[in-house]
Amino acid sequence: MKIQIDKDILSEAVSWAARSLPVRPSVPILAGLLIKAEAGSVTLSSYDYETSAQVSIKAEVETPGVVLVSGRLLADITKSLPPNKVTLTGNEYELDVECGSARFTLQTLPATDYPEMPAMPESSGWISSEEFLKGVSQVAIAAGKDELLPIFTGVKVELDGENFSLLGTDRYRMALKEMTWNPATTSLSTSVLVPSKVLVETAKSMITSPRITLALTDGSTGEGIVGFQAEGNEGVRQITTQLLDGEFPQLRHLMSVADDLIVRADTTDLMAAVRRVALVAEKNTSLRMRIDADQLTLEASQGDQARAVETVTASITSSTDEPVLIDAGFNPHYLLDALQALDTPYVHFSFTGSGKPCLLMGLSTMEGEPVQDYRHVIMLMRLNQ
Repeated sequence: MKIQIDKDILSEAVSWAARSLPVRPSVPILAGLLIKAEAGSVTLSSYDYETSAQVSIKAEVETPGVVLVSGRLLADITKSLPPNKVTLTGNEYELDVECGSARFTLQTLPATDYPEMPAMPESSGWISSEEFLKGVSQVAIAAGKDELLPIFTGVKVELDGENFSLLGTDRYRMALKEMTWNPATTSLSTSVLVPSKVLVETAKSMITSPRITLALTDGSTGEGIVGFQAEGNEGVRQITTQLLDGEFPQLRHLMSVADDLIVRADTTDLMAAVRRVALVAEKNTSLRMRIDADQLTLEASQGDQARAVETVTASITSSTDEPVLIDAGFNPHYLLDALQALDTPYVHFSFTGSGKPCLLMGLSTMEGEPVQDYRHVIMLMRLNQ
């Protein structure tokens, strides 16, 4: 194999494909990056038996061929090269990397032992990459991190005609984002559970392309696969991953909380106050939000050693004529995550009681209607009296 390619194009492609490589591969060969050169293009691939990444870029191919080398090492090398043309010359034993006066020689791995990568499923439709990234970011924060509960580490993707929904939960908070997309057929109606980490990495790494194609298998011939593809100046990028298997909890009925008490506040002011008060909150203890008349009072303490109190101006509306006075206990990290995800100047809280779930939605104006396409529910914590 012998090819020539621009340093920046090669470095970007190698770094993108290598980021999916396992840190501690189950077998050494999975640490390799497969480089396949054919007429006019080079394809770089990585695979760990669950998730695959593949990028195809244009190159001057003098001699077609296939080599397998350490992906992370090649990524480090290509980043450090001077801005010039790079020549890659490889065989079954070694790969030479030349750029200007710099030259590296890497020992190759046996390419014939590399596992066969899954094929990209047939396209199910496409969505704007910006909308996809925003939606994934808003929902993935609510997904679980505990690998012992794999179902909750996924994000449920629901497809129904032109409706595209994302749902995530770690049992203590829930997020729902509803969008529109362009399905291959309007009769499409299905749902799949995608690993949250893969979804986030895909959305971030494909943002430079105008749109992302989603491809699904139905799992009838084996394990279900979801694929993502994007085309841009960096070439054609593809990611596939196995779908999570299991029964994801029904969430939609929990995403509507009665407006027994409505609280509206400036998002930026509230976030700043929460950050300050949370500085003295002990681990696994709640931040108290006292709702009274026309203001919120935030409180947190660290035993007898430290205490913080701050008030934030708010609009309070009750569904009854009774005096308004509710104490709500929030995990401060969950509250901050939700406020950041709203991406609106004002926030709308719906409360039904001190120990009941709380719904957060965004507001464009203090007096306007809540933005319905994103809902975030937080389970309130028990307060110590």
